[in-house]
Amino acid sequence: MLRLQRVEPSAALWADRAAYPDRLIFHTPEWISFVAQCQKAEPVLATVTDGATPVGHFTGLITKKYGLRILGSPMAGWTTSYLGFNLDPAVPRRSALRALLPFAFSELGCAHAELRDRFLTGTDLAAPDLAGLGLHWDSAPTAVINLEPPEDDLFAAMSGACRRNIRKAAKSGVTIEEVTGDPAFADEFYDQLRDVFAKQNLVPTYSVERVRSLIRHLSPAGRILLLRARDPEGRSIATAVLPWHHTTMYFWGGASYREHQHLRPNETLIWHALRWARARGVTEFDFVGGNSYKSKYGTTEVAVPWVRRSRSPLVARLREAARQGFALKQRAAARLTRAG
Repeated sequence: MLRLQRVEPSAALWADRAAYPDRLIFHTPEWISFVAQCQKAEPVLATVTDGATPVGHFTGLITKKYGLRILGSPMAGWTTSYLGFNLDPAVPRRSALRALLPFAFSELGCAHAELRDRFLTGTDLAAPDLAGLGLHWDSAPTAVINLEPPEDDLFAAMSGACRRNIRKAAKSGVTIEEVTGDPAFADEFYDQLRDVFAKQNLVPTYSVERVRSLIRHLSPAGRILLLRARDPEGRSIATAVLPWHHTTMYFWGGASYREHQHLRPNETLIWHALRWARARGVTEFDFVGGNSYKSKYGTTEVAVPWVRRSRSPLVARLREAARQGFALKQRAAARLTRAG
């Protein structure tokens, strides 16, 4: 029988967590601090034990909505792809999930909990021992690229149109810069992001301060790659924000000005990032989502379930109302921006 026990952060704890092979950048102190600051959330670190034997760790954060305590590991809207567990390879993830429920609702006193663990599968959730626990989940696919093949093979796996666009950008004089120590980068990225959302009559779902916070937290540890594409005249026309750690790089965000997209800077940014990551021993590139346009890069789709449970049906309805309210707020903000 597994059990979760909340613990305080310490150097020894972080060292132990960093030894697990399933560790992700989202489990690092830098990332947790980033989310805590942006969401005004309380970090929750817990050890997973089997009897008296430690077999893993759990990471989450508590926020308050409508006066209720909500445990996110993570929550949608946190620009955090996964959290969940770090576990000994012999420990089933569904067993850890089962142990999480009394921890979340009894020990932490939460009214709602959500989890997206990179290594939890739909098969796990369909297991008989999880039946009757009141879990709801949605398939949330992501697109990944295996970076282990030779560089020429990675390029050949892309669609013909994608390869042509990368060659066209080079012939057009598009250049890629690796950005360090530029305080204006976040504002530059965000201005391009606004242009991306404007194309869909929307506004970005987060503020420029979140971009600044991400860079501020991850840069000192060297866990983020910032890229800028310039046109032949030296103007910035596209940018990308790419956290990375251990074996994986993530496409946290990319943006470009519509008027310069004929130069194809976006494909060139991705190609540069793939080669940069591969040269540093990274074995997987995660696009953090499964949109169809990403398939041109030779991706494989991986389903990563988003699991949730509410203490009562009322809390579940409040959660859905909050989600719909956010979407309405975003569309209203876009209309006001256009009117201004």
